[in-house]
Amino acid sequence: MGRGYIVEESVEKHLANLSTVAGSCLSGLLVGHSSAQRDFVVLAVQTPRRESEGPPEGQRGSNPLDDTDVEWVSMHARQVTRMLPGGVGVLGVFLITPPELAKEAQSTLKRLVLAVDKYMSKTRLWDLSEDDVTDRVTLHICSKTRKAVCKTFDVKDPKCSAKPADWKYQSGISSSWPVVTCSVKLDLDIPVTDMSSENLEKCLKDGLKRWAKQIESGVCLINGRLALDDSELLSGPKKSTRGSQRHTFQIQILVSAEEPEPGQRSSARVQACSGSVCVRGTVHCRAYIHSNKPKARHAAQAIKRDILNTVSSRVEMLLEDLMNEGGPASGQQDLPRRVFAPLPGSGLSVCDYVFPDETPTDVAERLKEILEWDSSVEDIDMRVEGRILLTLGCRKVTQHCSDSL
Repeated sequence: MGRGYIVEESVEKHLANLSTVAGSCLSGLLVGHSSAQRDFVVLAVQTPRRESEGPPEGQRGSNPLDDTDVEWVSMHARQVTRMLPGGVGVLGVFLITPPELAKEAQSTLKRLVLAVDKYMSKTRLWDLSEDDVTDRVTLHICSKTRKAVCKTFDVKDPKCSAKPADWKYQSGISSSWPVVTCSVKLDLDIPVTDMSSENLEKCLKDGLKRWAKQIESGVCLINGRLALDDSELLSGPKKSTRGSQRHTFQIQILVSAEEPEPGQRSSARVQACSGSVCVRGTVHCRAYIHSNKPKARHAAQAIKRDILNTVSSRVEMLLEDLMNEGGPASGQQDLPRRVFAPLPGSGLSVCDYVFPDETPTDVAERLKEILEWDSSVEDIDMRVEGRILLTLGCRKVTQHCSDSL
């Protein structure tokens, strides 16, 4: 018996409603929560077709699988991930093909799942832990019979073979998952050695990586108390069960000044810089964990990763916006604010990011385009965060660096 996947019944209905043009293929992403014992799939999202995808009808190759755009699916996975809270991520991919392509579909699924993981890991600020599962799920569905075949691939091994997996539908799987929240005050100063676009991006990434290590090593207080890593969150007789009331936990992260790794010493050096980037404001973070005996370390890991993901995503989005406008300019820029919307039928919330000139209607349109569902503008919470400012200064500064030896 392979790895088990518990899947929300709404996913079954959604997959059943997806149809393909005769002889064509359709791909998408599987989203949910991963745990050591099994994974939980709460959402299936079809990857939208690229406007310029493939040659015109009648000029395509004889094998529709050749038209599968691996890069486009990977980019879609990145957009979807930006909209997910902590503890929820892209678990794998699905592919719907005609019956005659069932055997060939497995190699395409492997290419897709490996490419998605590689693309996602490029911008990740956090490292995998020993608890992280590296198996990713693939689901092949025959467009004619609707038969589904579930298998997994170990993304750590590019030469891995497919392993069978168990795929079972169940209702309300995420309705009682505990939610952990955290508000983090940002006060970052990142020196920039050269104000060119390419170097600015590099300096920002390096600065965020240093800050990420502080967050990862930070101490977590859960509801104001220090909890041991292996202590259970839901202690006592009133543990959460499927369908019961959701538990909410408030987390605080205590960080200390950047220090060298144990066993290492550091030396200071001074480097002239042409400017700096300052980030000021408070970000709201939210994460979900599975309700089967969750431990304090699971809550800490989920919320810390959400902190890193949300800050990294905003900086990426602002850089993309600045590059589209012709490059960075000194002065204050608003980082996009995080807003939340309920995921129907799941008890979970997803998020989006808005610039000052955007409205709830813009958010609803993106939710429809990227996550494939209609959201009422009244359900979108735009008031979670205030302004978060990024200030780009071109004055010359001196950078004091510590190099671990």
